[in-house]
Amino acid sequence: MPPMNKPPTKRAAKPAIDNRYYRQAHFLISAGKAHQFPQGGHEVAFAGRSNAGKSSAINTLCDNKGLARTSKTPGRTRLVNFFELDEEHRLVDLPGYGFAKVPVAMKNEWQKLMTQYLSEQAPLKGLVVIMDIRHPLNDTDWQMLEWCQHFQLPAHILLTKADKIKRGAQQNSLLKTRKLLKEAEVNASVQTFSALKKTGLEELATKLNGWLELSH
Repeated sequence: MPPMNKPPTKRAAKPAIDNRYYRQAHFLISAGKAHQFPQGGHEVAFAGRSNAGKSSAINTLCDNKGLARTSKTPGRTRLVNFFELDEEHRLVDLPGYGFAKVPVAMKNEWQKLMTQYLSEQAPLKGLVVIMDIRHPLNDTDWQMLEWCQHFQLPAHILLTKADKIKRGAQQNSLLKTRKLLKEAEVNASVQTFSALKKTGLEELATKLNGWLELSH
């Protein structure tokens, strides 16, 4: 009697990432002046250069493609957008930075608003700094990280668009970024992320949960 072939071993299903809490995010207010910033509770802000994938990261986290909208004209959005998770927790979408064609007056206005937000917004518990994994740590990225250091604000770097390069190149970029941060004595955590593949989503949610003091 011929030997019976063993049935193929079934791979354990990968547990789904539980981001149900972030799915309840909804638009609260767009603020152009510091006195309009909501107070109380806890919030985490997202900052990044144009086309680095900031809006996509927020939308993927909240499973809502239309939550954080992008402007077709770089530098056009100058408002700080607040999204409410519940009465005590918020996500914040900061205006994109690093635009060569933006008028000097607009740059100065943006810098003033950002300085006020980072230095005076008591509910702010941490800043997610978005960078394209293919060319992270531009001059304006370093400036943002220096602001975080100056205001003693925790920073978490999201190396986005990881799906654009191979896994080996992803790890190389991750390790190089960590090395440069260590050499510059900048205390910031780093991870890879892909909005398309949703890789790194669980790690991001875990970081935010800690900053927002959530038990989810």
